[in-house]
Amino acid sequence: MSMSDPLADMLTRIRNAVNVKRKTVDVPASKVHRGVATVLQHEGFIERFEEVQAGNAQGTIRIFLKYGPDGEKVIQEIKRVSKPGCRIYSAIADVDPVMSGMGITILSTSQGVMSDRQARKLNIGGEVLCTVC
Repeated sequence: MSMSDPLADMLTRIRNAVNVKRKTVDVPASKVHRGVATVLQHEGFIERFEEVQAGNAQGTIRIFLKYGPDGEKVIQEIKRVSKPGCRIYSAIADVDPVMSGMGITILSTSQGVMSDRQARKLNIGGEVLCTVC
């Protein structure tokens, strides 16, 4: 199964799993997926993630989703910004805070995948992968 945008597929799997209150969701492993999962964990949007070795050589990342004390969604919205047909690059000064700083923008930079907060500290821009709030 060929996919033109594996990251959009990952975000859709997370969005769908959150909507039906699943505890975990599996996505194919890749460097970018690992980076996005790391940022989501670091910023408190997911409990954790782990690599599970499936039958394929690529491997799978199992993401443990997080909910509030009354089962409310921690991830309200997760949106792809830059797409394969229309890449969006931005200097860090041009990245606006998501929901007045309640959400995050995930960037792919020369230093790896990171949140807009981290990128601001390092003062580097990059490709705007997605926003999460």
